[in-house]
Amino acid sequence: MSNTDFDVIVVGAGPVGLITARELGRLGHSVAVLERFPNPYPLPRAVAFDFEIGRYFAKTGLGEKMRSISEPVTDFYEWKNADYEPLVKIDWGAPGPSGWPVTSMFSQPELEEVLREAMPDVAGVQLLPGHEVVDTYEYDDHIEVKSRCGTGETVEEKVCSTKYVVGCDGANSFVRQAMEVENNDLGFFFDWLICDLIPLDDSQWSPINWQYCDPRRPTTLVSGGPGRRRWEFMLLPGETAETMNHEQVAWDLLKVWGRTPENSVLERHAVYRFQARWAKEWRKGRLLLAGDAAHLMPPFAGQGMCSGIRDAMNLTWKLDLVLRGRADDALLDTYGPERITHLQNAIEWSIALGNVICILDEDKARERDERMIAGGADPMMVMPPPAPPILGPGVTDRTRGAQQLVAMTSPQFLLDVDGEERFQDELLGSGWSVLARNGALGSLSEQARAVLRALDAKTVSLDGSDAAEATLQGRLAGPFAEYFDGAGIDLLVVRPDFYVYGAVSATEADALITGLGDAPALAGREVAGSSSS
Repeated sequence: MSNTDFDVIVVGAGPVGLITARELGRLGHSVAVLERFPNPYPLPRAVAFDFEIGRYFAKTGLGEKMRSISEPVTDFYEWKNADYEPLVKIDWGAPGPSGWPVTSMFSQPELEEVLREAMPDVAGVQLLPGHEVVDTYEYDDHIEVKSRCGTGETVEEKVCSTKYVVGCDGANSFVRQAMEVENNDLGFFFDWLICDLIPLDDSQWSPINWQYCDPRRPTTLVSGGPGRRRWEFMLLPGETAETMNHEQVAWDLLKVWGRTPENSVLERHAVYRFQARWAKEWRKGRLLLAGDAAHLMPPFAGQGMCSGIRDAMNLTWKLDLVLRGRADDALLDTYGPERITHLQNAIEWSIALGNVICILDEDKARERDERMIAGGADPMMVMPPPAPPILGPGVTDRTRGAQQLVAMTSPQFLLDVDGEERFQDELLGSGWSVLARNGALGSLSEQARAVLRALDAKTVSLDGSDAAEATLQGRLAGPFAEYFDGAGIDLLVVRPDFYVYGAVSATEADALITGLGDAPALAGREVAGSSSS
């Protein structure tokens, strides 16, 4: 590729854009973040991230800061009917499989402040607020981005060259429009009034998060992060954004819940239309999409921002290999298909939850209530079955081994190293990892070892049989001690985004890893060259 001003230009400085830029910068690439607005948006929006996203924050070096601004959900997530009888009760008290709380609540302005303040820590990343992207010009080996900064007579135009552009610029994305891609729209539309409050009293909130499934006005009550609360009120037939998005309307609805101007500050009220759609293509040439620019979903599963950060983690490790010449540009073609399958499952799950919550017909609500109460409010009995959080076709081996693990996120294993238990990410850092036992590492050919070297993979011997071959020796501890036995595997290959590439027995280990080096998407210069050396 020709010399460029930046390796990557990220358009949009929301959480997804900032995480994308930070991770690429940590991997050694030069990045510019162009944000059209001169100042961060000061009001709450997203309020939840899950255990997988907490692990990603820790991966980027911001785990402790994110813990300090978030409120873990340590009790139950409940749905109640109009008579406050429990319809479903989901225990979120135990940590998730990544070691982080199942769900953590936060205020988006505080999260973005953490991300922005951490930008100077990463060499090669520039945040350029007030730069609105207005055009792109693509060439064989680079792309130019034209932006405008300023207002009136002081407007300045700037053209920067880059190898790739990642559009993280929201639902009205300029980058998506420039790509001229169509949307898949599931036609799921509900308008809700969102009210964010700062309580001034010492009220206790138990459960922290719950749904009031009253057909007269479905309502959501959740944490908005430490010291904050959020109410969401579904608009009823005949109500419009114009009539409902007023401060007095918000207070009238909040009064029923004991919230008044005397005991609360109303930070924000806004009517949002919950939608379910995604772009059919997430890459065209040197333009790529992530976050709300690529997809929108109802909030009932709390996966909107989470899905965007998953996009970032999937895309950044692939861009890293391509930019370093260790994989062909074709690797980026796996990004959309992998993420769209996962994203579509999340959207369909969120819609299924919404179809239960948003019932306005009293007879149908009564039938729902009777069914869920008869099921003992047990989520396994009464909730719509979730679609599996699995990646679509891409950089995974679906031809051998324990297929129930492949393309699913891997837990963060607890390892006993010399009598001390520590999480694997603390020990191994970022990147590819291989955990093995029963001589699986020792059985690898030079060709397979060359693939692991080209990918900078870290290896762990779990039983001492491969100690001389491994980066680290440690035994599985805690809830994961029987993980390999349960799946009947001896070797697990985990990608930099923590998704499982392959899980096999010792006899299949060499074929799995040489296959990784020979895969079309990864048959790049160094991987393929090393495989044949």
